[in-house]
Amino acid sequence: MTEAIEIYDDRLHAILFPGASLQKLANGAVHSEGPVYFHEDDSVVWSDAHGNRLLRWSSSDGVSVLRSPSDYQSGNYRDLEGRLVACSSGLRAIIRREHDGEWKVLVDHYDNKRLNSPNDLVVKSDGTIWFTDPPYGITEPNQGYGGEQEQPGSYVYRFDPVTGEIYPVVTDMVRPNGLAFSPDESLLYVSDTAAFNIPGGPHHIRVYEVVDGRWTKNSRVFAVIEPGQPDGLRVDENGNVFTSSEDSVQIYAPDGTRLGKIFVPETSANLTFGGKKGDSLSGTLRDRLFITAGHSLYVIELNTRGLQR
Repeated sequence: MTEAIEIYDDRLHAILFPGASLQKLANGAVHSEGPVYFHEDDSVVWSDAHGNRLLRWSSSDGVSVLRSPSDYQSGNYRDLEGRLVACSSGLRAIIRREHDGEWKVLVDHYDNKRLNSPNDLVVKSDGTIWFTDPPYGITEPNQGYGGEQEQPGSYVYRFDPVTGEIYPVVTDMVRPNGLAFSPDESLLYVSDTAAFNIPGGPHHIRVYEVVDGRWTKNSRVFAVIEPGQPDGLRVDENGNVFTSSEDSVQIYAPDGTRLGKIFVPETSANLTFGGKKGDSLSGTLRDRLFITAGHSLYVIELNTRGLQR
């Protein structure tokens, strides 16, 4: 395990599980993205974002294609009813899989203009959906159907699926991408991946204070991610931030200190926690970190639990 992990701060030892190692669960995707875990059947659903497919891995059934074409789904999450909600870069929309299996467009416009191409999302404890909206599905031929950008910028939005209310909560980023709340939802972390195709562009994570559960203020840089740029983010029960990067999953303490790296043989794009309570690969109260990277899906056991369920 030590060969695949670099430790920069002793606080990382409490997060790691001795003897655990990174395992590859699946491959064959064009570009793996947006994993979400379903504890009901110990499965992971993730996007083959450039292959225009939605994939599923389970401990009992292996790998299968859940949806093809997927309209270039990217980020995925679960809502409060356990339904799959997703960013569709192709439809330029937030979509949801209903209990009967049908897919429904929840929102695709703001201010009477089409969204850019929603990329990643989280569901807050009040049921609202917060999502990033960079233009990659418009500008990149393998991430969407193209088209014209109608929004004046790339924002983070708060959307209420009950009332239909939508408005931007973050407007000071170049290419917002991954996002995650702190355990008490008082902070919002957002990655900026502008360096992907803008020379000299940001490759950092910003953090915002959340006001009244509806707005943000006091933006600041939380961490500059090298090599490459951050993409997907997740936060564990103690507020540690896990982010993808070019060579690894990097782990940061809430104070911004980089604790260490879990090296991944392919460029990691996104990640999620998962595991049934009292159930893991070794039958103890731990969690697993699932990582979408390159063509593959990976997993490693940790001694910490994630927030997403």
